[in-house]
Amino acid sequence: MQFCDDCGSMMHADGDEMVCQSCGARVAKDEDRAAAFVSTDEQSDDELIETEEGSNFEGKPTADDVTCEECGHGKAWYTIKQTGSADEPPTRFFKCQECGHRWREYN
Repeated sequence: MQFCDDCGSMMHADGDEMVCQSCGARVAKDEDRAAAFVSTDEQSDDELIETEEGSNFEGKPTADDVTCEECGHGKAWYTIKQTGSADEPPTRFFKCQECGHRWREYN
């Protein structure tokens, strides 16, 4: 994130410039600074956390320290997502490898 030197508001990219959302000030993009940021346009699908009903968990990490409440199977795929504020532990989302049942675990 870049902030305006004039008013302190957050700036957004507009071509080769950064533009202040409040006062309209414009500055050239600092390419060294821009290289440190990750844009969602540059993220690949394997970096995304899928928690929707139809999402594909196959190929995700496997937990073998869980038990499915539906079928009793002891292995599940899981993803981790920060669902609360940053000072709270993340939530693990599971999908049973046997029956496909989904559940979540709060730490």
